[in-house]
Amino acid sequence: MTKYLISFDDGSMDHITDDELPAVSEASHAVVREAQAAGVWVFGGGLRRQRPTVVGTDGSTTDGAEPFSKAMVGGFCVVDVPTRAEALQWAARIAAGCRCAQEVREIMDDPDA
Repeated sequence: MTKYLISFDDGSMDHITDDELPAVSEASHAVVREAQAAGVWVFGGGLRRQRPTVVGTDGSTTDGAEPFSKAMVGGFCVVDVPTRAEALQWAARIAAGCRCAQEVREIMDDPDA
């Protein structure tokens, strides 16, 4: 099987009101439970909105460097499914639950891992 990263950008859920948030949270968690029951869920979660800390090749750290100007991941999951088509089906279910578009990317296997 192949692992796929399904993710959305930080801010993609900003259109959801405080009143809607409990229903969106339940719908999202329902999809997670379905993926777990199907045996395809590997890992996932939302990310706190914060400025990133960038660690350079020399080990130095900088808070809020250039990646902050790029799109930041707001949440993600990894699924392990046999086909890209199945990954897209899970992404569609997650998109409906989260009420925001999802990006799907195949994770390359590391032959040495």
